Amino acid sequence: MTAKTYAVSGAGLGLRRSMMSDLQKALPPQIDFMEVAPENWIGVGGILGKRFRYFTERVPFVTHGLSLSLGGPAPLDEDHLLRIKAFLRDHDIRAYTEHLSYCGDDGHLYDLMPIPFTSEAVTYVADRIRRTQEILERRIAIENVSYYAAPGAELDEIEFVNSVLEEADCELLLDVNNIYVNSINHGYDAEEFLKALPAERIAYFHVAGHYEEAEDLRVDTHGADVCDPVWQLLNTAYEHFGVIPTLLERDFNIPALPELLDEVDRIRDMQGQRSEAMSTADVG
Repeated sequence: MTAKTYAVSGAGLGLRRSMMSDLQKALPPQIDFMEVAPENWIGVGGILGKRFRYFTERVPFVTHGLSLSLGGPAPLDEDHLLRIKAFLRDHDIRAYTEHLSYCGDDGHLYDLMPIPFTSEAVTYVADRIRRTQEILERRIAIENVSYYAAPGAELDEIEFVNSVLEEADCELLLDVNNIYVNSINHGYDAEEFLKALPAERIAYFHVAGHYEEAEDLRVDTHGADVCDPVWQLLNTAYEHFGVIPTLLERDFNIPALPELLDEVDRIRDMQGQRSEAMSTADVG
């Protein structure tokens, strides 16, 4: 079997504007790639635009969209996709990803809403993903999202996600934290869900922190350190799928850069340990 080739490698960090000054002083060597939401940078010029270009000329980039609304009722915003296409080209972006959710109709809801887990929704979303890929002239990856209710569900979450991936023939941005959050909120086995996803479609991983609202409720905030159960689930993912590029997300309560880099280093250490274990097994 031919080994899968990834658009990026190693450990990544989601780039936020508040981090840019510190990162630009001395670009940390342990950051192998970065990710941004294209909506936050399309059309940005002046000093900020130049600062962003500084990073894209030095570090491989991927993008994680916020507003395409793949599951939404409004027509697919093809003008927006053309702007994204130009942005990806202008900055030599390695991959484009979006959420398996929707965020608006005629207006923007500023939240990621769950798509009903139905066969009809699979077909609807897959058609929109295929059209997105036609316009962008590249495959995209969709992210398994956190959700807090599943109205009208006819399929399990894993059936829905895998069916969309297959029918759309797209890739998967596997968010390890979202699996953990959903497993607590909806009472399923996180490792079982993880191992039921198709390895051949994985583009890269996300890890992030969340908020513990109650014993049986987690809220996906990206505003805290990654917790031990999520680190453990990431290690399981490496054991099951192999060493896959992994990006740390942090959107709120962003700590000083050394603290963020501690978590990036932990990703790199886990990847190194798994690579070493795989090499030892091959020799044996």
